[in-house]
Amino acid sequence: MASHFRQPEDGPKRRRVGGNPRTHLTTRRGGDESYHAPEGNPHAADTPHSSAAHYIPVVSGEPVDRRRRRSHFAETDPYDLSGRRSGDPKKRAGRIVSVVLFVVGFALIATAVGLWIFNQWRYYEQDSINEELATYADVSDNGTTPPQVDWEGLKAVNDEVVGWVQIPGTVVNFPVYQASDNEKYLSLGGDGRSSLGGAIFMDCENTAPGMVDGQSLIYGHHLRNGSMFKVVSDMVDQGMFDSVSTVWYVTEEATYELTPLLIYQTDASDENARRFVFESDDELRAYLSDLLGRAVAESPEAEALIAQTSHVLTLCTCNYDYGDDGRTLLVCVPKIEAASEGAE
Repeated sequence: MASHFRQPEDGPKRRRVGGNPRTHLTTRRGGDESYHAPEGNPHAADTPHSSAAHYIPVVSGEPVDRRRRRSHFAETDPYDLSGRRSGDPKKRAGRIVSVVLFVVGFALIATAVGLWIFNQWRYYEQDSINEELATYADVSDNGTTPPQVDWEGLKAVNDEVVGWVQIPGTVVNFPVYQASDNEKYLSLGGDGRSSLGGAIFMDCENTAPGMVDGQSLIYGHHLRNGSMFKVVSDMVDQGMFDSVSTVWYVTEEATYELTPLLIYQTDASDENARRFVFESDDELRAYLSDLLGRAVAESPEAEALIAQTSHVLTLCTCNYDYGDDGRTLLVCVPKIEAASEGAE
């Protein structure tokens, strides 16, 4: 093989290196090719036939058929998404399917992102409504005193307000509304605007403003961002249940300080959860004792509290453990009522 390349000089030169005759051949690449004459024939290098017989080209190999190369490229080109360069209909169909799947996947991702942004905006709107309505009540930092409510201001916004519920130390701090049905405030805020979480409302069959019937039932959505009655659903954990010692329910006429009695879970078809009027206190207490047997968390003094109470306030929200039909109900009893009967 060639040992080196040189730039051409004025013409070909000959020289002897190491006593062996050597000739230089100017190549078309612009350098000198050197080769050795066969031993025993020092003048063989001077003959043209000898040069042709012993010259070894720098680049060897068969010539490339460029047309065949282009054909092979068309079969393997990963960027030929349309498949037009390839004559194989299966490959073309496969590439079309790949493009369709890519477009569909991109559309699904874009849709998911759009829905997420939309839901975040709806949560933001709901929080804004709740924060605005919360300004109509002053609450204590430690929850030892009841909320001081601006009833005149609240009624100017919505005259269907009947009460105010607060669980100190949590986000539960809302006005309570009551309509002629139980559908209106599922998606309508207290200020009359459509909203994701609606408003906190009392069952339409309860006697306003609440705490008149044997059981007063208040509903609120369980939003996944932790707002509305999400706290109520979390109280199925006994530790969380025990951390709540007070629930305030305030009306224009009265203030009720209550304590959690028990919490249980059921489904939307359970009509027994919507019992409001009882023939006697004993019937109410039997009803509560039955619920105690279904409780997932309860007060350590539950039986004693049941024996002393004549009214309960129940907060109801959704749970998603068994789909959208699950319900979680927190039953609370008035502290003063239980204490008064205990004193007797």
